[in-house]
Amino acid sequence: MQIKILSPLWGHEHLPLKTFLDKIRVAGYDGIDTWLPADEDDQQLLYDYLQQHQMHIVIHQHEAEGSTFKKFRESFVKNLHKCAEPGPILINSHTGKDYFTMQENSDLINAAQEFSAKTGITVAHETHRGRLGYSPQMTAELFNLQDKFAITADFSHWVCVTESMLQNFEGAMNEAIKRSRHIHARVGFEEGPQVPDPAAPEWQYALDHFLGWWDRIVANNKLIGTPILPITTEFGPQPYMPAMPFSNKPVADQFSINCFMKDLLRKRYCAD
Repeated sequence: MQIKILSPLWGHEHLPLKTFLDKIRVAGYDGIDTWLPADEDDQQLLYDYLQQHQMHIVIHQHEAEGSTFKKFRESFVKNLHKCAEPGPILINSHTGKDYFTMQENSDLINAAQEFSAKTGITVAHETHRGRLGYSPQMTAELFNLQDKFAITADFSHWVCVTESMLQNFEGAMNEAIKRSRHIHARVGFEEGPQVPDPAAPEWQYALDHFLGWWDRIVANNKLIGTPILPITTEFGPQPYMPAMPFSNKPVADQFSINCFMKDLLRKRYCAD
């Protein structure tokens, strides 16, 4: 199994796309985790750059919308097909809504599986607040309904939603780890989705919890023969990044933190 460590575009939208792609390539990333650019020239630039430098991509589906569930579902499927264009490792999907019924969210998973059967591209549904996977409780119910439901493991949302390090959700966590085909390697804590700096000693306990979960995801994907496991270093900008009062200055540098995570993960999982 290959592990590919990706950089998010999130937080660097102010940079010209090529400037950012050069930045992450020089920093040693294997590719990028991003949404499909709206500008057609940027789309072509992205596709050409990835091919030229043999870099990889995970594409986000996050724009599905509609005033009714039927319209939302149609938009969701349409966006999945757009996301398939660059031949991503997989599509990371912000699927559904936390207020949709269980049947509606399950129907979206069915639609994604139909898409995957046609295209061969895995859709991993992110465990994200406000979406179908916003909590371990709700996600566990979907696991029971959907035996092929794959996820992007962003457990930073779950520790925030449950105000815990998930000690009381062993069953849901065991199943989530088996279902994970992509990792968003951001470290959260009991009161928020992002610690200020994972290198700081006061956050070692949280980093250790997350590394334990990620170790198990990597081991399971090796066991089942997953060809490529993408891991995105997804520490974000403000307001995920805390800022100093009055000056509004970030307490740490987002890109430096993500590079710290990249180096830690590469040493831990790619040393062989």
